[in-house]
Amino acid sequence: MQGIDIAPVTEWMVANVAGAVAPFTFEVIAGGRSNLTFKVTAAGGQRFVLRRPPLARVLATAHDMAREHRIISAVGRTSVPVPPALGLCTDETVNGVPFYVMGYVDGVVLDSPERGAELPMPLRRVAGEHLFDVLADLHAVDIDAVGLGDLAKREGYVERQVKRWSTQWEQSKTRELPAVDEVARRLREAMPMQQGVSIAHGDFRFGNCLTDAATGRITAVLDWELCTLGDPLADLGYLGVYWFHGDVNSMRENDPTPAGGFPTFPELVDRYARRTGRDVSGIGYYVAFGCWRLAVISEGVYARYLHGAMGDPGDFYFEAYKIGAEVLSERALDAMTKLP
Repeated sequence: MQGIDIAPVTEWMVANVAGAVAPFTFEVIAGGRSNLTFKVTAAGGQRFVLRRPPLARVLATAHDMAREHRIISAVGRTSVPVPPALGLCTDETVNGVPFYVMGYVDGVVLDSPERGAELPMPLRRVAGEHLFDVLADLHAVDIDAVGLGDLAKREGYVERQVKRWSTQWEQSKTRELPAVDEVARRLREAMPMQQGVSIAHGDFRFGNCLTDAATGRITAVLDWELCTLGDPLADLGYLGVYWFHGDVNSMRENDPTPAGGFPTFPELVDRYARRTGRDVSGIGYYVAFGCWRLAVISEGVYARYLHGAMGDPGDFYFEAYKIGAEVLSERALDAMTKLP
């Protein structure tokens, strides 16, 4: 099993994870270009999930297993649904890299219009509403009470992000996209005051959650590798990037909402506002920021592909990242243009 040294990992799990009875079978759930995730089935049928960094050589800070484990351990003490954190291994003699084990949670990942269409129509509204309720609950977590008060700087989140991703754009761009530079300028000029500080997931969307296909409710929020402290409205605006707004430019292949039947984004933003009491009148700024940030990320992936840093792409269509950077930067510019 590539990425798992079965004998020492088995020994470690038996010694450190309650209820883990050998032998185990390992099955890749997701992996390759980000953190690798494995489903682990024990002898008695118990299921676990093991997460480790990618196989390619990466910066340790970009795939910090101890940090992820710390976050889900802390959030797991709240009402926000996350897989239970069961064990962290920082001894690299076991598997070559740190890894952690969490509980297996049932649910489907709604990561395409086709997956969205499989959800019964009455449950699509339930799913949309609960997704935004879970985000509101995450943003209500007392960061000091759960031990995450020192996870990152508390203030100036968007300012730091705009600076960071502007630098990233200059370092990774493969061509000139005037919309990227123009949006960055407008983001700096129109930067809003941060409304408090919260846990900011950084990639909160249906595709990073498990949904109960029988009830429509979110059973677990996944993929906490981008999590930090920051402006809660950044997560809210980012959901607007992955929400169908009725036009072809807002369609994304990993977004289930084009299937229809989901509440509109404005409806759900209002729902979030009622639940949190936050002023969401400037949400268009954060949608623009989310589109712009994702455009820069897409360009970075495309640049790494062109430079041969992604390994053998197989039949993976990397041109989609190039096109995505173009479409997303134009969406960002359009959103900034419509700001009051």
